[in-house]
Amino acid sequence: MAAINFSITAQEGRARRGKLSTPHGVIDTPAFMPVGTAATVKTLDGADLENLGAQVVLANTYHLLLRPGADLVERHGGLHGFMGWDGPIVTDSGGFQVFSLGWGLVHGVGKVATMFPGSRGGTARSGKRLMRVGERGVRFRSHLDGSEYELTPESTTGLQQQLGADVMMAFDECTSPLHNKEYTADAMERTHRWAERCLAAWTERKRQALFGIVQGGAYRDLREASARFIDGRPFPGVAIGGSLGKTKRDMRNVLEWTTPLLAPEKPRHLLGIGEIPDIFLAVRHGVDSFDCVAPTRQARNGTVYLSPRNGGTVRNKFRLNVSAAKFADDPRPLDPGCECFTCQNHSRAYLRHLFSAHEVLGPRLATIHNLHFVLGLMGSIRTAISRKRLAALAEAYGVA
Repeated sequence: MAAINFSITAQEGRARRGKLSTPHGVIDTPAFMPVGTAATVKTLDGADLENLGAQVVLANTYHLLLRPGADLVERHGGLHGFMGWDGPIVTDSGGFQVFSLGWGLVHGVGKVATMFPGSRGGTARSGKRLMRVGERGVRFRSHLDGSEYELTPESTTGLQQQLGADVMMAFDECTSPLHNKEYTADAMERTHRWAERCLAAWTERKRQALFGIVQGGAYRDLREASARFIDGRPFPGVAIGGSLGKTKRDMRNVLEWTTPLLAPEKPRHLLGIGEIPDIFLAVRHGVDSFDCVAPTRQARNGTVYLSPRNGGTVRNKFRLNVSAAKFADDPRPLDPGCECFTCQNHSRAYLRHLFSAHEVLGPRLATIHNLHFVLGLMGSIRTAISRKRLAALAEAYGVA
């Protein structure tokens, strides 16, 4: 039996609604995957995720390798048994962490695609690389204790099999948006060679699927070459990764160059993207799933999502900062009309108090709201595709 099965149930232009069947359940697409980096979506448990309507979570091989270790997770029933989650699980290969420990540090480029040195809200971090890339793989030092590790295509594939993911990602080299074309091309070719080695190491004995990753930065010929190469290999699904450029226009270009070259019968995942305008953009280009830390990370900082009916716009990124002093006596819910637990039971004033007092309940309640918002948006997108109303929904969010 195949590890996964994907079927398209409705289309509007390039946008697709579908079902991705896995050994641990069906994922309705387009889907958003909450990120459970270290076998937990921070502040929530499996019951919370189920109540929110989450169908899948994404965990990180690099972080779980360092702590608590894949051997221990395997002894406890893989990630499903270890974290008490019965639904589908996707694992990242660790390729992004290779980037963040390497050229991300050198170039001062953060995890969020719009964060560049010197830009408003950008990251200023920079420093010495903690890893070295070679043909065999990557050697790096743990950010926890400085101990040395090595990741190779073979080892990361084996680690993800130990973790018991339903969908695994091939090992890739994620390049920086500040890399020149020569280095980006070299990294892409290395990613292709690593993809072949991942395929050779992959086995379906545990009914796990392996997705190849398209690289090539914001260079058209490289993206097209990588899309053709990865799509031509026997991966049951494809992810689009790496640098999507320095602007929203660059991201649009990458999607326009890439998705038409991917087999329509395979599911397509866009790595690390979760902003609302970006989700609409990618869905319109035929992307089926997304993962991003933004909803949960922002929640822990007191930033919550706001619907268009209550003042959420592209300009304010559909957000408000509930920890601001102006909400100290505000009796309204975070997003009036929202049906999440937080909005049904608590006020902005209470959330503002929790964050001001550094109470751990604040991040939890904000996380519940943010994930409810994003997962609800994905449900609306799926319905809109079935009804040929995606353009109208995008217009309602101001991203037409």
